[in-house]
Amino acid sequence: MRKVSRHLLGFLFVLFVFSFLDRINIGFAGLTMMQDLGLSGTQFGFATTLFYIAYIACSIPSNIVLARLGARRWIGAMMIAWGLASTATMFASSATSLYLLRFLVGVTEAGFLPGMLLYLTYWFPSAYRARANALFMIAMPVTAAIGSALSGVILGLDGHWGLKGWQWLFLLEGLPSVLLGFVVFGYLDDAPHKAGWLSKLEQQVLARMLAAEQVTPAASVTPKTSVMAEMLSSTVLKFGVAYFCLVNTLAMVAVWTPLIVKSFSGNASNTQIGLLAAIPQVCTVIGMIAWGRRSDRLQERRWHLVWPMLLSAGGWLLTAWSGHAVVQLAGVCLASTGAYTAMSIFWTTPDRALSLGARAIGIAVINATGNIGSALNPVVVGWLKDLTHSFATGLIYASVLLVAGACIVLTLPIAAAKNK
Repeated sequence: MRKVSRHLLGFLFVLFVFSFLDRINIGFAGLTMMQDLGLSGTQFGFATTLFYIAYIACSIPSNIVLARLGARRWIGAMMIAWGLASTATMFASSATSLYLLRFLVGVTEAGFLPGMLLYLTYWFPSAYRARANALFMIAMPVTAAIGSALSGVILGLDGHWGLKGWQWLFLLEGLPSVLLGFVVFGYLDDAPHKAGWLSKLEQQVLARMLAAEQVTPAASVTPKTSVMAEMLSSTVLKFGVAYFCLVNTLAMVAVWTPLIVKSFSGNASNTQIGLLAAIPQVCTVIGMIAWGRRSDRLQERRWHLVWPMLLSAGGWLLTAWSGHAVVQLAGVCLASTGAYTAMSIFWTTPDRALSLGARAIGIAVINATGNIGSALNPVVVGWLKDLTHSFATGLIYASVLLVAGACIVLTLPIAAAKNK
């Protein structure tokens, strides 16, 4: 397992860094893009909503293709496509062109995260999954932290070679994905039995560990249950709704953090805002690694998912109701740490409640259902911001959903990971 972790997690982490960067850099671009293109908060939020509409629509077909074609070819092709689409966002000249380009980025990036979550189940038994998920998913807060500081600096290139700062942002943060896409073709293996870097004995041992987990996952699923019936079951529905409640906050952190920080940081420069926005992400990385290890050590998932969701809800309320900048920033730290930690634990649970045949589609369905929250959050929060001239109501909206999601988690058929 150490050899698998060393070979895969570092590389997948790098891929996810650039995937997430190409998804969230519009939040930093918005610091100057909104004024340059004359966008309202609602229009800016709608551009992100269109990204997630495309993402949701294409994620399930993408996972089906990945399961049939293999991760190496499909992930590589996706990275090249979304890198080009993200870079092309630098040519946006109006709300309409921005809508079109963000929709295209959503189409091309749709299958990456659900595909990677499925791919990890091919290599990591459930007892190791929380740590593996956490080490993979810390790419999100790490990207947000580095991206916050880096994007503030890149925006300072405004005027060089006739380009706006936000145009430099999309150019410099989009092209690396294209290059990495070509690297994927030569580095990834589709399954353990194709991994030349594992010995035959290691391949056999890993195959036995994974095969031992292929049991009927829940009483409602029998060997005769069809994949479609399983997708329409109450179990998949509850997983999807719980993830929807959580993803609203993930979208809030990813898209709105720079503007939320700006709202309580006075006359800070874009570079200073970028550095302040990086602080919650540093806290998040620490929380994800520590909590993931604790969950694996205790072999417990349910409460390790519920408590971070409630912590995140409390963080947003602290940010909404406090009038002190330091306390508000602490609230963002709690909200970000709780949400991303909960996500890494969440994705250790659905595969244990799904049959092997339904796993690829099931993970994609849950991810797609949850990401309806990503589509709604930007436009809802943007509309509430325009209506109230404050982020407070949007933060309360996210808090209520987190509490509701935590209540749903308590009803989920979450199986404990098997002892190593």
